[in-house]
This record gives sequence, structure tokens and C-alpha cells, in this order.
Amino acid sequence: MTAHKDDHGSTPAAWTAVIIALIGFTISGIALIAAEPLWFWLGLALCPVAAVVGKVMASAGYGQKRADSAG
Repeated sequence: MTAHKDDHGSTPAAWTAVIIALIGFTISGIALIAAEPLWFWLGLALCPVAAVVGKVMASAGYGQKRADSAG
């Protein structure tokens, strides 16, 4: 029987994606208050970039390892 390791997705790929998304939401939030539409949309555009970066990093081996389905 193998030990089950549950790291809740705490990987470099996940952290990088979350940080990029957080920066994007922060820029958008500040721009919304400051009534700066260009910065609002630029910040919001970082959110899909975060998803792509996270997926690329996970594919490069920086994501969570998939569990084998062999019982």
C-alpha cells in the first residue's frame, strides 16, 4: 500500500498562476476606482494569461503529479 500525499495543489505552477491572477485583479480593481479603463482591461487580461502560464508550467513538470489509477 502506498502512502497518500495530499498537497492541495501547492505547486510552483499553481502559485505562479495565482500570483499573476492576483496582480491582474489588483491592477483592475485600482483602475476601476481610479476610472482608468485602459488599465482596467489590461489588468483583466492578465487572468487568462495566468491560466495559460499555470498550464504550461504544469506541463513542464512544475505541477502536481497525477496519481496512478492502478489499484
